[in-house]
Amino acid sequence: MVVRLLLAGLMGAVIGLERESHGRPAGLRTHVIVSLGACLIMLISIYGFEESGNRDPARLAAQVISGIGFLGAGTILREGASVIGLTTAASLWVVAGIGLAMGSGFYLGGVATTILAVCTLAFLDKIEKNYPSRAGIIVEGIVEDKPGQLESFCKFFSDHAFKIKKVNLKVDEEKKQTRIILHLQGQSQLKARILSELSTLPGLVKVKWRFED
Repeated sequence: MVVRLLLAGLMGAVIGLERESHGRPAGLRTHVIVSLGACLIMLISIYGFEESGNRDPARLAAQVISGIGFLGAGTILREGASVIGLTTAASLWVVAGIGLAMGSGFYLGGVATTILAVCTLAFLDKIEKNYPSRAGIIVEGIVEDKPGQLESFCKFFSDHAFKIKKVNLKVDEEKKQTRIILHLQGQSQLKARILSELSTLPGLVKVKWRFED
């Protein structure tokens, strides 16, 4: 039982370290605790009711799978027009499954899932960021401080199939200008053509474009 608990904690730590490196709210300790708790519940299901004739080890395990959703929901946040934390919530759900696997003695499945989960979180993240439709782009534009400028500036990118994740404004009353910073998601390979069209937007003073880190 102790070996199973140790293995569950270790597998949770491996995934938790990856989440910790990204500064997520559910990091190392959270993943270890979730995995240990799931493992313990699985052990209780198997060995805790040996004197009972009608025991079903799957009953408590099923409650872990459904109950972990409440914890995962706590890691999901809304930031501007986008939702963050879904990957961390999913990793907690997987860690709970790994804990159950270790608690039941299904070591191969638990270890294999841990390896695949870490590879998915660590390596596919880079591929996802380089995929055109997922590219994070920051556009910073300076426009004349007139009514309707923000709407027309944002509408331009919406019309070109960009998703606006976040908008920041800073007004310069002395120069009568507004600095608009848009966090976008969309087809980054169209940058040159879009910037050329954007330069004809009335009231636009200056614009620059860069990729998110």
